[in-house]
Amino acid sequence: MIEVEHLSKVYGSTPAIEDVTFAVEPGEILGFLGPNGAGKTTTMRILSGYLPASAGTAKVAGFEVHENSMAVRKHIGYLPETPPLYTDMTVEGFLHFVARIKGVNAGDRPLRVQTAIDRCNLTEKSHTLIRKLSKGYRQRVGIAQAIVHDPPAIILDEPTVGLDPRQIAEVRSLIKRLAGDHTVILSTHILPEVSMTCDRIAIINKGRVVATNTPENLMAQLTGGSGYELEVDGEAEDIHSRLMVFLQGLPNVRLVERLASDLPEHHKLRVIAEPGTELVGQDIAKTVVGAGVGLYEMRRSQATLEDVFLQLTTEEKPLDATTDPDESEPSTGEAA
Repeated sequence: MIEVEHLSKVYGSTPAIEDVTFAVEPGEILGFLGPNGAGKTTTMRILSGYLPASAGTAKVAGFEVHENSMAVRKHIGYLPETPPLYTDMTVEGFLHFVARIKGVNAGDRPLRVQTAIDRCNLTEKSHTLIRKLSKGYRQRVGIAQAIVHDPPAIILDEPTVGLDPRQIAEVRSLIKRLAGDHTVILSTHILPEVSMTCDRIAIINKGRVVATNTPENLMAQLTGGSGYELEVDGEAEDIHSRLMVFLQGLPNVRLVERLASDLPEHHKLRVIAEPGTELVGQDIAKTVVGAGVGLYEMRRSQATLEDVFLQLTTEEKPLDATTDPDESEPSTGEAA
């Protein structure tokens, strides 16, 4: 549905995005994740036809954005970070206006407007002036204007920014309901947004896509999956020469590493599983005791999306592309 290949945008001599490549399948929600200033907004603006690219191609529903800008705009719904609302209009009046300028046939407009109102839970506010709505309801109106013409692709740039926790939950639920009927790109720097809403994520850092995959696969690929953290007591030499060697010999163990300990007489270890496998905690405990080492604590550890995000955005090393790539933004005064 959406194909981006080698997309770049340069402001003067400053690159905003470089060689960005990713794809979004029909009915999928892709989380476009990156730090502030990573280039998310620049990419969204190019996809929506608002901004020309310096190089590369972007296609929506088979139409190239630069060559067929008007056709692309008919096939997308776009919600910028600040919703484009006319605050002196009622919700229903505004959506009728948007439907008209987006080319919805006059006979179809009442149904399309009512459908957008229903899907965004705006029925009780349909005759309210937009300026009297809370920020959460304004975000819903912004999403309603993006879907009122029933586009196959929807682009949402930071749709929950500035909302309170309840409003965030409501907007997330709305976005998830859009999947299947629509292809959605959700731009954000908020990690829970991605894990709770998206089927797949593309992580962009300093203008380049550094990974694209499901959250689960990224966590397994970058961290080795699940494992155990141990706190033990014993001679440092025994820990290094015996226990770590014994643990490394257990099935499905990829790595045994030492961690910093708060107590000098205690030692901390982490046993990490091979990707896609599980470790048997009982075997680990037996190995520790069998090595003549005291076991104070043993707990499961699981990589988080935050671990993945920090690893990819603090190390300037792209993930080996078994997946996809992505983004960055110059200081032009625009939010990413």
